[in-house]
Amino acid sequence: MVNGSDQGAVTCKVGAERRKVRPSNGTIWLNPMAARADAIRIASPELEVAHLYLPKLAFSRLEAEFNLPQFPGRSIRYMSGVQDSVINEIALSVLREMSDPTPSGRMLVETASLFLAARLLHEHSESPLHRLQREPGLGLDNVRLRRVLAYIEDHLTEEITVSDLASIACLSVFHFTRAFAASTGAPPHCYVKGRRLERAKKLLTAGKLSLSEIAFDCQFSSQSSFTRAFRRATGVTPATYKRTIR
Repeated sequence: MVNGSDQGAVTCKVGAERRKVRPSNGTIWLNPMAARADAIRIASPELEVAHLYLPKLAFSRLEAEFNLPQFPGRSIRYMSGVQDSVINEIALSVLREMSDPTPSGRMLVETASLFLAARLLHEHSESPLHRLQREPGLGLDNVRLRRVLAYIEDHLTEEITVSDLASIACLSVFHFTRAFAASTGAPPHCYVKGRRLERAKKLLTAGKLSLSEIAFDCQFSSQSSFTRAFRRATGVTPATYKRTIR
């Protein structure tokens, strides 16, 4: 529930079970594959809801890494009226990306789907898998980190995925994401976005490309999305930045 209300209620019937929930901000419904809502009744002011659909691949990756039972997603319980700050933040990060796409959007979704699956298995399954909650641990060793960072620098003008980076580091996506963040202080998608913005600054300083060409070079979907991202990061628009460095 992105924009909810403390007034009214949402009643949902799944099988023989009927539950009434107050749809306040952050309220979550977990609807596993085997559960189908037979009826939903909304008696509340206008609501804004975000629906997240997890691919089986997210669970398959965890299944392989942690030696989980086959199809671990089947253990997720149907629940309504859940408050989970981790799931809520994951949903909001995806919603922000959808509202204002960035060049690293696919990387964010890759990471978000994996960590959402882990959270569901750890906190909201019939047999909570506590071994998924590992200590943060150490970052990447220097050799792997240099290799990954070099790949990023060499491919800033191309699409980069978390799977690509994990493969270069010879780690699973789940393990790599945590180790990379421990080493750099940022998740992969944030780090790559930052490096692309730094590349954009250099191109602006060189003055050989137009703003739209720089946006395209740095993998932004449009000049407007590039302008918004640049202004958030620097406090000024690309055009203003270009004028001030001359």
